[in-house]
Amino acid sequence: MLVHTVFDLAGWLTAALLGILVGRLNLLGSAPKRSPFTDPGYFIALGLGALCGAILVGSLNLNLAGTFAIGHSIAGGIVGGIVGVEFYKRLNGIQGSTGRAFVAPLAAGIAVGRLGCFFAGLPDYTYGIPTSLPWGVDFGDGIPRHPVQLYESGSMLVFLMLYLRGIALRAPLFLRDGFYLFVAYYGVQRFFWEFLKPYPTLLAPFNVFHILCLAMVAYSLVMIGRNREFHPAR
Repeated sequence: MLVHTVFDLAGWLTAALLGILVGRLNLLGSAPKRSPFTDPGYFIALGLGALCGAILVGSLNLNLAGTFAIGHSIAGGIVGGIVGVEFYKRLNGIQGSTGRAFVAPLAAGIAVGRLGCFFAGLPDYTYGIPTSLPWGVDFGDGIPRHPVQLYESGSMLVFLMLYLRGIALRAPLFLRDGFYLFVAYYGVQRFFWEFLKPYPTLLAPFNVFHILCLAMVAYSLVMIGRNREFHPAR
């Protein structure tokens, strides 16, 4: 849909501009500078992993709901990107976190992109379950629903502000473990919002994204522990 495409582009633009700003202000300190030109293999692994993850998870969720179509998913893209980069790092003997430069752009891009999901309405299949709360939104079927897209957008804006403040103050936790904090935070907030979505379940009350979010949090906790060995606080 056109409205979703516009917000997707706005999300990418916001992410790019914020990434440039963070770099210009040197808020990440001595973080390794990577680009598609200096380390093309890294970005190929990241891009292919994110693309495959987004399509596989998004399509799986749609098919489980009885809609046999190709879909895409932000959570799937994050997980796919992680798998691709970790595989690349393993092949090249790279240790420690390499993703902190992507944290602010990702958080901002998701916050803006979710607005596109909200305005796209029912066809986007990201709306919430019916609610009697006063802020319920009618997306066109006459039923007030949880605007979970706005919940997630707001959650990511909160994280973005905390993260930018943390790196501006040179807080070791944010500088050393920023990417893993982002993944854990995204996984936790998304886990709770999933209870407000009409997605089919796989295991008891849990749907595909619940399980994916639990995996994201577990990965983050493990990597935060390992990261302390490679990048001790300064």
